[in-house]
Amino acid sequence: MATQRRSISGSVVAITGAARGIGRATAQALIQRGARVAIGDLDLELARESAAALGDAAAAYELDVTDRRSFQRFLESVEGDLGPVDVLVNNAGIMPLGSFIEEEDTTAARMIDINLHGVMLGMKLALPGMLKRGRGHVVNIASGAGKSGFAGGATYCATKHAVVGLSESVLAELRGSGVELSIIMPGVVKTELASGLSEARGIKNLEPEDVAAAIAETLEQPRFEVFVPRSVGPITKALSLLPRGARQRVAQLLGADQILATVDAGRRGAYERRISASSGDPAAGGGDPPAGGEEHTGEDWIPAGTGGARETQP
Repeated sequence: MATQRRSISGSVVAITGAARGIGRATAQALIQRGARVAIGDLDLELARESAAALGDAAAAYELDVTDRRSFQRFLESVEGDLGPVDVLVNNAGIMPLGSFIEEEDTTAARMIDINLHGVMLGMKLALPGMLKRGRGHVVNIASGAGKSGFAGGATYCATKHAVVGLSESVLAELRGSGVELSIIMPGVVKTELASGLSEARGIKNLEPEDVAAAIAETLEQPRFEVFVPRSVGPITKALSLLPRGARQRVAQLLGADQILATVDAGRRGAYERRISASSGDPAAGGGDPPAGGEEHTGEDWIPAGTGGARETQP
């Protein structure tokens, strides 16, 4: 039996990396449903521009998800301005691509810090207040890459697998508390994070609004594991039952096995330079927003469920 749809009108929603891409689209979708939204981003100027465009129900805040004090200030400011945080959407993430053995250690460390530690920090800081009130909802943007592995994105896939495992564990700790937890696992989303990636055969790349709609629906009718599009969920589960060799052949037939390894460097260059500049490390390959801007993205990867090949995120 379907659960009754909840209203999120009047809810206070904090979104990390929300100045663009999936985060911004989510802010817009939730505002349309009556929520008040805090746009957190390292790029405060862009966050302010996005908030202004979204209207009075949006407010902009500077946020570095890798810094506990910054995250704490963000949540405290949101609570002071808008009220207690009802929903936290951990959306910020980066996706540098390339050969694993050639990847700079600093690139891997930054990806882990943003994609995993940022999610951990957000939950550690937001959950105590939710638990005290006996209500709240945390939404972690993972990826189809959190269920499979794809050449060219080894560390990225590792961070998304970690977010899935982390969420599974925390869900067990929250049982009976009244606080909800969900993980969103999109396929390839047409955002800057996925620039230069191709489409797998028969699998259409998503728009940010597709993921935003799924997040809104999840808040209205809570579910833990949310694939976007929803049809990918049963496919992923079915493929997981096949031997590894069979999964690899399916991925090859779909052209999914090379989706992260074979990219258009010209189209992807701006994104890689931007995340490198924002890290202050010229060796850091790809994946974040403008210097001084937040690592946002919440865009994603590649066809979930084509396990055994490779993929990417949100």
